[in-house]
Amino acid sequence: MSVRKIHAAGKSSSRLDGRVAIVTASTEGIGFAIARRLGLDGATVMVSSRKQQNVDKAVEKLKEDNINVAGMVCHVGKEEDRKQLIQETMNKFGKLDILVSNAAVNPIFDVPIVEVTEKAWDKVFDVNVKASFLLAKEAYPHLKKSNNGAIVFVSSVAGFSPRPGSGPYGISKTALFGLTRALSVELGVENIRVNCLAPGLIKTHFSSTIWTNEAAIKSDAERLLSIKRIGQPEECAGIVSLLCSDDASYITGEIILVTGGVAARL
Repeated sequence: MSVRKIHAAGKSSSRLDGRVAIVTASTEGIGFAIARRLGLDGATVMVSSRKQQNVDKAVEKLKEDNINVAGMVCHVGKEEDRKQLIQETMNKFGKLDILVSNAAVNPIFDVPIVEVTEKAWDKVFDVNVKASFLLAKEAYPHLKKSNNGAIVFVSSVAGFSPRPGSGPYGISKTALFGLTRALSVELGVENIRVNCLAPGLIKTHFSSTIWTNEAAIKSDAERLLSIKRIGQPEECAGIVSLLCSDDASYITGEIILVTGGVAARL
């Protein structure tokens, strides 16, 4: 398949009509593509980012696609921001059906894991794991009223195979697999489904230190990828929309790889 812009304009489907979604870290990259696809599939969307200017730009772009959208600043590592994100969504839209936890940090590059500081370790796990759990906990009372509740955690193929020099990030993404499985078991009785997306190398600003290294990309493509190119954010978004829809009404506790064919297992 050639690289292309997927769903360039207009409504994609109606499978999420009437549902309200929160997507964290959703003003660029995979998060923005997810928010846009959920909106094109009929959902009302609350986007968020740590910077107001990024929120404003994302909301403006999504409104150009006739998506019902609002946005606000949210640093998921801050309790007050998480609470305000949920409350503002309820204030504006009256309910919550979908939570996509996409926010993550990776401040550690080319550092052997035994040399990682406690402070750096804590930052990765506070945002990537702890905040994901606490945000789901905040959303739970509202999701259980939905009868169509869905949570998707955005993890990474690094959760299966951590890259050398970024060990804590990979381990934090492995933890999201466990969180997905644990919550899916306990929340299924409330008809809340919990699944996990594990992207491979996707062309985003977040992963630019990898895909801008042409030698490394050539090596990865030759050795690992069945589809010999870097993925696009839109190629993750459709999977999330599916997982949040009735088309996936009997799917929970799953980890869906979007990797271009990279083999992965724990």
